[in-house]
Amino acid sequence: MKIILPAVIFLTSFLFAQQKDFFSEEFLQPRMRVIVINDFGGDPDGLFQLVHQVLSPSAEIRAIIGSHICNAGFFGVPENAGYACKKANEVIEIMELKGKFSVLKGSDLPLEDEEKPRISEGTEAIINEAMRQDTDIPLYVVCGSGLTDIASAYIINPEIAQKLTLVWIGGPEYSGIAFPPPGCTSLEYNTSIDIKAARVIFNKSDMPVWQVPRNSYRQILVSYAELLKNVKCQGKIGKYLATSIEEVLKMANSSLGETYILGDNPLVLLSALQSCYNPDPSSSSYSLLPAPKFNEQGLYEFHPDGRNIRVYNNLDMRLLVEDFYTKLELFNKKEKKEQ
Repeated sequence: MKIILPAVIFLTSFLFAQQKDFFSEEFLQPRMRVIVINDFGGDPDGLFQLVHQVLSPSAEIRAIIGSHICNAGFFGVPENAGYACKKANEVIEIMELKGKFSVLKGSDLPLEDEEKPRISEGTEAIINEAMRQDTDIPLYVVCGSGLTDIASAYIINPEIAQKLTLVWIGGPEYSGIAFPPPGCTSLEYNTSIDIKAARVIFNKSDMPVWQVPRNSYRQILVSYAELLKNVKCQGKIGKYLATSIEEVLKMANSSLGETYILGDNPLVLLSALQSCYNPDPSSSSYSLLPAPKFNEQGLYEFHPDGRNIRVYNNLDMRLLVEDFYTKLELFNKKEKKEQ
């Protein structure tokens, strides 16, 4: 299915003007393009990922797409993509980067039919960027939410599949590799946002996928003490991020313990923080597995003839967390210097 879409014009910035005090163009240039898709209005880990991505100069952000969350919601916050865009814009404004990025609205609803896309600003941006003829810089679509927007883009124009790599935070554990956490449901959260979209990407497309399933993204545990020491004290944006988690702790009646999962930050680890030579996320390990099929309940069905996908099992927690904390500190120092 192909639909001719009007061009979506959005701004981009390499952020070197903002980061010149601690990152120099002489030493660092973008070597990949990224499109960020996340449900910024839900779990605040998406806000942490956005800040980390914005502060990572080797990845040129081509679009930021706010996506919807599942019908069950997240502590009663609005489920729509517009609210996700509102939260993303809050982050950009607090960082005093307003106008440097255009935040685009994804679909408000999951797919009703695996053959019919949900057309949005987000899907248009994905297609337009993937089909560019003027660059050969690798394109990564990094998604920390449901797959509605990337699946819709694929339904509209299947040619995009071989022009990008999808990095997805989502999917349950693989049998023989990891066990589900105690008390969890079989249906993983990001999969539940749009099961039909997961079926489009895994069952029908030939898109390269780097998957970070639930057992892997749950590895990114930080303590509340770490947040106080390394995040909350780092200027306006640090306080905003830490407070966003404190609000969740309050809504959960202080029952979540003293750690929090920053489960979306692996999107930065696997894109911007690749190795210097032979670029690849060399400090994290993966299995090369045949892509499973998702059934109508959102669970895997073994598919030995599926294309090979990367399934990340162990993530470089040190690099991810230390890089985030350090960039946040450097950004705050720059802001103080400019005041």
